[in-house]
Amino acid sequence: MGNVLLTGDRPSGQLHLGHYVGSLKNRVELQETGKYRCFVLIADVQALTDNFKDPQKVRANVLEVALDYLAVGIDPARTTVCIQSLMPALSELTVYYLNLVTLARLQRNPTVKSEIRDKSFGAGVPAGFMVYPISQAADITFCKADTVPVGEDQLPMIEQAREIVRDFNRIYGDVLVEPEPLVATDEKSRRLPGITGNDTKMSKSLNNGIYLADDSDTLRAKIRQMYTDPGHLKVSDPGKVEGNTVFTYLDVFAEDAGHVAGLKEHYERGGLGDVKVKEYLFEVLDALLAPIRERRAEYAKDPGAVLAVLKEGTGLANEVAAETLKEVRKAMHIDYFG
Repeated sequence: MGNVLLTGDRPSGQLHLGHYVGSLKNRVELQETGKYRCFVLIADVQALTDNFKDPQKVRANVLEVALDYLAVGIDPARTTVCIQSLMPALSELTVYYLNLVTLARLQRNPTVKSEIRDKSFGAGVPAGFMVYPISQAADITFCKADTVPVGEDQLPMIEQAREIVRDFNRIYGDVLVEPEPLVATDEKSRRLPGITGNDTKMSKSLNNGIYLADDSDTLRAKIRQMYTDPGHLKVSDPGKVEGNTVFTYLDVFAEDAGHVAGLKEHYERGGLGDVKVKEYLFEVLDALLAPIRERRAEYAKDPGAVLAVLKEGTGLANEVAAETLKEVRKAMHIDYFG
């Protein structure tokens, strides 16, 4: 199949600027290179691991995530967009991979540990959530992806998938492809903090994000709430740039680095108010989001057409997954009827 790239998102809410700088922008750029066969998975089964009591939320957000994909430039003609729950081969692969991973290994996964802490599960961790790294390995291997774009916080998940592939191939023969993580080195692709600051990443569950679908009024209101320097009480006071969320966003999104440098110098010596800096950030972000917002609104006028895109992509992905599953069954000697 050549170079194959797999990535995806949980449909637990609309996508936000953290997703945009962390993955979406990069996905579009990789798609444009033409070097990869690209698959993007809407991971609704994974979303149900901690939203199982609210399946309607997950269902509704499948369409919302698809709208975000199309709005930022994911092209169904060049990227196969598919729905996890409608691919039965993934569940079967997960069952086979479960035998290759110990509970102790799952409990040591740093990404899982941090998410369990963030979600305050305590001792009540759903088994489905605990084993989702194994499900993720099935997601990656169904199309024999050799490239998986991820943030640094997801590297432990890719390493666990690599271990599963190595163990499977050692026991049953070379069938699966060991994936390589692709971590963006661009400083502007770093983790984006939420609008409340305190180094908390932008998160759907924490409701501290700026969403791709936010209109101008909502965007301005959220920027007004953003964390700056609590010691900068008067315009004349010298302010701190480090740890100031507004300047963190300007570093990522503003194209005029010289102007941002000037604002920083002025802010640090005093005489520049938070309101003016926030208004400039609004201008920068509104210019970025306006075309995305407009495209999203156009696609949203015809949800049936969007669902048709997902149906076609899922069908294509199922064909690929069926071939991989056939090879896996043969290698495991459970292809009883040929």
